[in-house]
Amino acid sequence: MLLKKYKSTIYFFIFLLLIPFFLKYLNNFENKRFLENLYFNSPIFFSNKKLCKNYDLLTNKYLDKTISFTLIDSEGNIISEYNSKIARIPASNQKLLSTGYVISKYDNFHSLKTKLYSDNKNNYFIEGSGDPDLTLNDIKTLLNNIKFNKVINITLFEVKKDIYWPEGWTSQDKLYKYGSPITKLAINSNSSRYLNIEGLKNYIYEYLLAKFPNSEINIYIKESSNDLKNKQILIESINSNPILSLVTLANAESHNFTSESLFKNASDTWNNNSYQKLYFWLKNRGLPIKNLYIADASGLSRNNKVTTNLIASFLHKMKFNNNYEYYSSTLSIMGMRGTLANYLLNSKLNSKFFGKTGTLSNVFSLSGYFHKKGKVYSISIIQNSRYIEKNKIFNLLNDLYEIDECK
Repeated sequence: MLLKKYKSTIYFFIFLLLIPFFLKYLNNFENKRFLENLYFNSPIFFSNKKLCKNYDLLTNKYLDKTISFTLIDSEGNIISEYNSKIARIPASNQKLLSTGYVISKYDNFHSLKTKLYSDNKNNYFIEGSGDPDLTLNDIKTLLNNIKFNKVINITLFEVKKDIYWPEGWTSQDKLYKYGSPITKLAINSNSSRYLNIEGLKNYIYEYLLAKFPNSEINIYIKESSNDLKNKQILIESINSNPILSLVTLANAESHNFTSESLFKNASDTWNNNSYQKLYFWLKNRGLPIKNLYIADASGLSRNNKVTTNLIASFLHKMKFNNNYEYYSSTLSIMGMRGTLANYLLNSKLNSKFFGKTGTLSNVFSLSGYFHKKGKVYSISIIQNSRYIEKNKIFNLLNDLYEIDECK
């Protein structure tokens, strides 16, 4: 009776177990892509360890107890690792996980919207969604839809002040543009020209007063927009750049505000600083989440703890996601683009490594994909130490590319 009760579940898991074999022999691209994405979304992760003496000799030459390292080949074999299950602070390598979540949730051409509503009584409402490129000119475009009245009331919807910053962002971080608050109506986010909600309120007041000098202008800030739905009429909307462009900004340029804003939109967590959805999303794909702790989406928090085993495994499994090509295109490119533009310029690895750097005090991380002889390897390296050795890590990456195939 028990076997009969769970018969469909058993068949489903048998099917999942057979997916890798189907993938190996299936030639039809569309069917293959469907099965690959099915595997990506399954709670199963296929991985084996493969002994490679030549790789281990190389890593033993470079690595010490402050460094963790994992290398996975194109078949999913862990061909080299070192301290791979020690949870460390990943810095901006955290963005690899959070942007993977985002790009799996959205159409690549979806955009974030900043909207102006009215209730037909000359009461207006502005609601944002954390567009990182929002400018005062965009705000002017919205305001130009406002009509003259003796009294003009405008409500700006914003998140609560006590969740402007994720857990673990230090007071020092908050003083700099890279630590700007994560808000729905940020103007010039992550910029020295950043304008907060009070500055925006003053700007709107001065602009409308100049336009309607005989009107009474009232600007309010409200820390919720839950009562906005179905009560007002949409008048105008400003679209952000497409999601793919924003993910590229987050990854290639390591833009903290953008990575946080994208995750809050994708996970619908603007009203709290919770990253549980990312944790369970990773867990539900069978990835090795032991000792994982997620404090933010950008990696600026020192409270984050991640293993290289998880990051490399995630990067490998992302290759089965429908949006993998888009995802990998958002990364920095060695010697060419983003935070990796000025590294290993004369190396054979130039233009062959797509990845992400991460830097905090006493932290350096480097993870991504390198392409070699038609194969794609997934790699993650994290060092937590008072003495960060970036050159050692880049030299290791270069030598790994140069070394012979696994022996």
